[in-house]
Amino acid sequence: MIITGIESVPLRIPFKPGRSSAVSARGPADLPAVDSLLVKVTTEQGHEGWGEALGFEAVAVTRRAIDDLIAPLCVGQDAGRIAPLMLDVQRKLQVFGRGGPVTHALSAVDIALWDIAGKAAGAPVHRLLGGGAADLASYASLEAYSDPSVVRGRVREVLDAGFNSLKLHETEPAAIRAAREEAGPDADIMVDVNCAWTVNQVHGLADELRGFHLKWLEEPVWPPENYDGLAQVRSGEGIPIAAGENVPTLMDFDRLLRAGAVDFIQPSPAKMGGVTELCKVFQIAAVHNVTVMPHSFYDGPGLLAAIQVTAALGSVDSMIEWRCFDLEAQILGAALDPERGRIKVPQGPGLGIDPDPEVIRAYRTE
Repeated sequence: MIITGIESVPLRIPFKPGRSSAVSARGPADLPAVDSLLVKVTTEQGHEGWGEALGFEAVAVTRRAIDDLIAPLCVGQDAGRIAPLMLDVQRKLQVFGRGGPVTHALSAVDIALWDIAGKAAGAPVHRLLGGGAADLASYASLEAYSDPSVVRGRVREVLDAGFNSLKLHETEPAAIRAAREEAGPDADIMVDVNCAWTVNQVHGLADELRGFHLKWLEEPVWPPENYDGLAQVRSGEGIPIAAGENVPTLMDFDRLLRAGAVDFIQPSPAKMGGVTELCKVFQIAAVHNVTVMPHSFYDGPGLLAAIQVTAALGSVDSMIEWRCFDLEAQILGAALDPERGRIKVPQGPGLGIDPDPEVIRAYRTE
């Protein structure tokens, strides 16, 4: 299967007017939309595979990496030789670093190639990997709102939708406390602070954080590669720690695990190498008895990649992150909505679901 084309597809999908996500604390108060970056790979046999890279403000630079660096190295190559091709591209582009936009771009292409592999075989990716669960537990991943009253309202919405596990992106104890009070003692609450604190700051907040009975505290320490600092927090404060979204390579995942820094590890398929590299993280995590909780703060093929690999390689404790944004449209349409906190694993060939062509036509930017 010879690759004949690689096309980057930027999307900008607005928030629904007046909804809480549109006035979140993540960016400016008038943040109008979410930017996503898809990739379509085609072969001479007519197969089309879809991938996704980290979007948001990085779309333009990641798109340049796809169009100018990666596509010329892949067009004309055999789409069925995924691992050798991806390794060859990594070697040729290593001078630009082993993480960041180039790796994000490569991740999208890798995901698309696995989509093609499944379509050519007439099987979902999880079957190519040796098996697969019919459905997976998921948790609601909320935006950062800061205002405790808004947090309460959003927590109530996701609980009423059937989730019993949810993740906040809050750094203020008052907002976290509001979520716990609204959710009650039985719901699982996780908090992602996106590397907001020093090790000493975490120690200072630890007593209060322990009182919230968190399932995990995610990326508490700056910088994200401070694995020894994470290990100090984990061993010294008795709070379960999760990290891995910003870990770029398999060797770095190994260092994170060897440091004893995490209870849950979070590889991000659209940032760290796609399906090929994600599979390897499940294997080394198993050696360290650490649960893989893929970072899947995406709405398209990046999310599907996490689902397909977790369905094949995940443990009974693994969960899928479901991004709860109030957008005008969903990249995958209505094909993947969780039911009572569980996501059905798509059984179609490849990733199982293609992006909705109507959504692409309506929200594509150039």
